[in-house]
Amino acid sequence: MWMSVLGAVLAGGLSTRMGRDKADVLVGERTMLDLVGSAVRSVSDESVLLGPDREGWECWPDSVHAQGPLAGIATALSRTERTHVLLVAVDQPFVRVETLEEIVAMATDIPVVPVDESGMPQVTCALYPKIIQTESIDEAAAGGSVQSLLDRVSFRPVPPDVWAAWGDDGRSWYSVDDLGALEEGTRRYGP
Repeated sequence: MWMSVLGAVLAGGLSTRMGRDKADVLVGERTMLDLVGSAVRSVSDESVLLGPDREGWECWPDSVHAQGPLAGIATALSRTERTHVLLVAVDQPFVRVETLEEIVAMATDIPVVPVDESGMPQVTCALYPKIIQTESIDEAAAGGSVQSLLDRVSFRPVPPDVWAAWGDDGRSWYSVDDLGALEEGTRRYGP
């Protein structure tokens, strides 16, 4: 199957728990946007920022009305000409390039979504095929969520034993929502 990947950094949230724009928060010497953007760019054919205008990025503000990440996913799927969208949230600064490469390698006609140890799909570090754009827009219009979209279209789960074999320890979807999470993430995974 011929495929091409749009790397999409999800950065449209309000950052209320962080108290400032997460994209600008430093992890060591680099911003979260720099860390996530660098990882996403290294495994995609083209990259965009899903959110407000930011220098150095092609920015796609939400064009689909929905709550949370579904708005960004539906926007990316409806705007891209690529066959797949690799989505990573800007607040996942410990994401591993190797994990993203493995997710992309599993591409199919349904989303590829890591599932953490508690069984929770990690929808903001996942691959979404263009073929589900209509369903994503319909789900957004119905007031749904990414989880209800996955219920509608199904998905290929990546269970813990698989991503652990890739060398990941959950860091790729570790979410830095506030300064406490940043301190904990830095302690666990380094700067």
